[in-house]
Amino acid sequence: MSDTGLRVDEHDDRVVAILDRPATRNAIDQAMVDALHEVCARLEQTPKTLILTGAGGVFASGADIAQLRERTGADARRGINTTVFARVRALPMPVIAAVDGYALGGGAELAYSADIRIATPRARFGNPETGLGIIAAAGATWRLPEIVGQARASDLLLTGRMIDGETALAWGLVTALHPPDDLLGAAHALAERIAANADHATVLTKRALLAAPATHPAIELEFQAELFDSPEKRERMTAFLEHRGDGVRPRRGGVDA
Repeated sequence: MSDTGLRVDEHDDRVVAILDRPATRNAIDQAMVDALHEVCARLEQTPKTLILTGAGGVFASGADIAQLRERTGADARRGINTTVFARVRALPMPVIAAVDGYALGGGAELAYSADIRIATPRARFGNPETGLGIIAAAGATWRLPEIVGQARASDLLLTGRMIDGETALAWGLVTALHPPDDLLGAAHALAERIAANADHATVLTKRALLAAPATHPAIELEFQAELFDSPEKRERMTAFLEHRGDGVRPRRGGVDA
């Protein structure tokens, strides 16, 4: 997918998608959106953890302004970026955004769609859309308040200012900061921790996290009932009791999503 601006590295239990359009600081254009849809289609069929990151010390500088300038109201109603970011958010297994440098506009909204965000101190998050005569319409107005609270989301979205990695950590927008050279390794370490757990329990945990408030606690009880009757629950608990947790390894073989 290199000609789409998205490089994809596939591993047994994870996929790394690298935004790579150096001439535009990894701006998200239609070709990259199409490539992200392809990645999502594969991960919907064969669930794995997804790591999103950017090449060249930049996550994504935003949506491609040259394309945005030519889009019409009909294009806005199609939700070009909204649709793919929602698909990323709904993937069965966790999504990790590893952010270095700029994550602005649509790039920030892509990061907001992840389940876990980590960054470098030099990361810069912001939604400058109002300065361009538009709004942040691909998730920022509802996802960002869920992550950092209404007041802080309003600050970012209404002023269009940027915050750095330290502020993003203090606000809870990211969960950890790492030096640039260690960022991808830290993302892989998170993926390793996820892989060590039971896949289906992870899938159901994510579903519960994304479920509508009105469905709680009934949805957790149904998911727990399903897991209580699974062979893997008994195997893992037996291994824990016999070995006090030593050597408990994930049982691979895919996920029933």
